[in-house]
Amino acid sequence: MKLFGKYKVDMIDIVSLAGVILTGLLIYYGYKGGLFESRESLIAYVNSFGFYSVLIFILIQVFQVVLPFLPAAVTCTAGIVLFGAGWGLFYNYLGISLGSIIAFLISRRYGQWIAKKMVGERLYQKYAAHLNKGKAFDRFFAISIIAPIAPDDALCYLAGLTSMSLKKFTLIILLGKPLPTALYSLGSAAIFNWLNIF
Repeated sequence: MKLFGKYKVDMIDIVSLAGVILTGLLIYYGYKGGLFESRESLIAYVNSFGFYSVLIFILIQVFQVVLPFLPAAVTCTAGIVLFGAGWGLFYNYLGISLGSIIAFLISRRYGQWIAKKMVGERLYQKYAAHLNKGKAFDRFFAISIIAPIAPDDALCYLAGLTSMSLKKFTLIILLGKPLPTALYSLGSAAIFNWLNIF
């Protein structure tokens, strides 16, 4: 934490703000350039990056978990629109899984203060009492990931504060994420399509 004048500024705040600004600029210039006028123009633009378009998209999915400034509904839908149902689902799953593991590791490394910063005080207090319940928390976490009944991105940060091993966490994520990712991605894509947004 450093002081700028009389204000205390965290690096997380700076990175989050930079992410919001960058996203806003990308959306603005994309709109001005006609990228969002049709599905075809958006696909053509992303495909112009060749192999790197896949890498860029996966990184966007990673960042929307680690630094949640992008709504998951938009990025998951974009995966389906840009790469089709099969590959789009796979890239969504890969990016979200990697982001979840990184969130866990960040929390494990930096502790409670980063978890509170990323999930917010209200959510932290809601689940704080469950963090020291060992296997009971592990079961709750697994159920939440397989059939999302809680904010799973936030729970990834909170899991990093528990005694859960990285191996167990990774196994839950890799086995639990495919079905909810598919349902969320295809459901969001169907809604966006119905609203004629993409």
